[in-house]
Amino acid sequence: MSLGPAGINPEEAENFEDIEKQFAVKAVEHMSTYWSILEKLPGSRLRLTKLDDDIHAHLRRDFPDFDPRQTLNEDEMKSKTGKERWRKFMMAYEKTVADYNFGTLLRRDAKWEYGEKETIFVPRMQFYAVEIARNREGLNDWIYEQAHPGEKVEKTDGDTAATKS
Repeated sequence: MSLGPAGINPEEAENFEDIEKQFAVKAVEHMSTYWSILEKLPGSRLRLTKLDDDIHAHLRRDFPDFDPRQTLNEDEMKSKTGKERWRKFMMAYEKTVADYNFGTLLRRDAKWEYGEKETIFVPRMQFYAVEIARNREGLNDWIYEQAHPGEKVEKTDGDTAATKS
């Protein structure tokens, strides 16, 4: 009898289906929590980590053509070259960002709500990099505005503030 990955004997291993379900539940909880935060606070005022500035600068340096306004190309991200680039990016945070490689749901486009066809499964660092860039450009502010009719998020001197119309 051969052993599977990391010396795991598949015949004696616990139910992997249950483990996958637990990961899915965690990913959905994270998605719901993030959406709820965006409804309560404009994304442009939100910090996702203590390292947001560093993560954003690193993203701009390693992915100079990345445009947070564009729909993400999952095939490109998950291509051999894309995986290598993203893996190198993510490994820089292995010791500084908790759960940096934990599976997370990410909207393919900042203009969309979460949905089956609008969402991809990515490592947490990809989520952070993309959403920090979107938030910096105010691309998620519409979620707050939708949850607070009559309030508009206005840009003032590089900062934003929610104001009642």
